[in-house]
Amino acid sequence: MNDDLSRPEEHTFRPPVGPVDPKHPECASVIAEVWTLLDGECTTETRDKLRHHLEECPTCLRQYGIEERVKRLIATKCSGDKAPDSLRARLRVEISRTTIIRG
Repeated sequence: MNDDLSRPEEHTFRPPVGPVDPKHPECASVIAEVWTLLDGECTTETRDKLRHHLEECPTCLRQYGIEERVKRLIATKCSGDKAPDSLRARLRVEISRTTIIRG
């Protein structure tokens, strides 16, 4: 019998949730919820809990800062500006060519 298959917990997918500080075992759940804080979609209780943790945990605070910068960058770069018509036309042609070649 294959020992690897006899231990199903080794084959369970666990998504990455960011750094975990051994002094703060709740880091994984904080990092998983940080986007709700950035988007203003969490409850007051959750917001207070997350902010308190971020004040106490430099590892999560650093990760939060990275997430905040990514969110700002996305907002800046994807602010709704449309590509010029000439670029859009060229892209349509290239997409059509790719579809015909692969299709």
